[in-house]
Amino acid sequence: MKKQFTLLLLTAIAFSFKSLAVPVLNSFPSASATIFLDFDGHYVQSTVWNGGTSFYCTPSGMTDPQITEAFNRVAEDFRPFNINITTDSTVFLAAPLNKRVRIIITTTSSWYPGVGGVSYVGSFTWGDDTPAFVFSDLLGPYSPKMVGECCSHESGHTLGLSHQSKYGSDCSTPIEQYNSGAGSGETGWSPIMGNSYYRNMSNWNNGPTPYGCNSVQDNLSIISSQNGFGYRPDDFAETLNASTYTIPVSNFSINGLIGTNADKDAFRFTLAQNTNLHLTAIPYNVSSNYIGANLDIRVELYNAAATLIRIYDPLTTMSVTIDTVLNAGTYYLKLNGTGNSNIGSYGSLGAYTLSGYSGALPIHDVSLSGSVDKNKHNLNWRIIADEPVKTILIETSDDGTDFNSLTTLASSALNFTYQPYKINTVYYRLKVVSVINQTVYSNTIALRGTGSADKPFSVSTLVQNELVINAASNYQYRLLDMNGRTISAGSGLKGISRVNVTGYPAGMYIIQLFSNDDTQTERIIKQ
Repeated sequence: MKKQFTLLLLTAIAFSFKSLAVPVLNSFPSASATIFLDFDGHYVQSTVWNGGTSFYCTPSGMTDPQITEAFNRVAEDFRPFNINITTDSTVFLAAPLNKRVRIIITTTSSWYPGVGGVSYVGSFTWGDDTPAFVFSDLLGPYSPKMVGECCSHESGHTLGLSHQSKYGSDCSTPIEQYNSGAGSGETGWSPIMGNSYYRNMSNWNNGPTPYGCNSVQDNLSIISSQNGFGYRPDDFAETLNASTYTIPVSNFSINGLIGTNADKDAFRFTLAQNTNLHLTAIPYNVSSNYIGANLDIRVELYNAAATLIRIYDPLTTMSVTIDTVLNAGTYYLKLNGTGNSNIGSYGSLGAYTLSGYSGALPIHDVSLSGSVDKNKHNLNWRIIADEPVKTILIETSDDGTDFNSLTTLASSALNFTYQPYKINTVYYRLKVVSVINQTVYSNTIALRGTGSADKPFSVSTLVQNELVINAASNYQYRLLDMNGRTISAGSGLKGISRVNVTGYPAGMYIIQLFSNDDTQTERIIKQ
């Protein structure tokens, strides 16, 4: 029995499901230190759990795809370290006794009710195979996101980490025992050792604990120095010279890892002639919109003299896309983790894929022009391309630097008109993608704001597959047939949104739109 230990919990809500088989997965097979994600049930014999009475834990109840996603999330959380995340019991049993832990993912939760997971702080090095538990039936239920976050959270406890809390300006009592982070969408962040269930970007943090605002816990140092393993070896050096790793920029794809706060990966390429260059740096993720990514990427471009030309560090996305034209010569890229509006760069670590190509693009020219007509902005464009266009995306910006998507149009579209509902100047550009997935941006234009319109909503009245709504503010809607029966209802955000009407018969319909201040009714003809 240990002389001293601390018990940690993670709260959740109860549900139920059914289990299937377990895929055999390993994140870093050469590592001796091991975290075993046990999804297929286990008979627990432990002096510190359940009052010392042995008991059986049922399997997780998760499907193979759910297990794989949860595993991939945990594997990415521990990617910087020299440790193997595995679902294979034989790999776990072959690891040193004081460098392994079993995380039991189970539906047997009634013996420890009201929590999503439970573990002992520091138990990874105890050497007696004391397990930790994640209760899959209480997480979602069976949510790969929530199960994965809880597995990393409880594993963090076994490696010596306490919870991380959020404090107010007075730095006295925590306003959140489990720090829920900040922000939303792709770059919404929370610490793994807080409450990371509801943010996309979760990672290790250097922040306060429940024991005091000034009791700051350096997650990375504790994990890498107190458990018999450290970081993985560096894969690419930072130096910019003839020895820098050379990439065949004509067409390449390479995988890398930002493993520490100080890690920067450098690459060298040479262009034989003036040419278009397209590069993407994408963090490891489990789904679209970089879901499950830990690494927010920053890329620097240098010339042959190692002089910085430009920094690519978008605030609203974790990836980097470079579309530019460069003169013949040698260039360098330097890639590292960065912060965003929600969090600094401390825990921005993880795997990435750097890919790109150079040469003549099938889209030769995209020219955008526009005009203001009363309350509307009219956009027109010309596209010259050898390959067919797949998508046309209109992007807008308030400052001409940070652009957001406005609407996606058919590849045959040549113009677009709408009411922007803005007083300030609006900047526009087109993002055009060919059928072979090459991307070109148009020139940027600026049109003066038109202010408010006569109507708070602009609605397409002659439709086929979808109804386009342009709103001055967030709203709700009801779609009715001519007999007054509601056939669809929902809500939308300020700007342009769409309502799918594909399944409805041709004819006349009524749409009612409601915002906090306005109500509007329009007749719709579906062809």
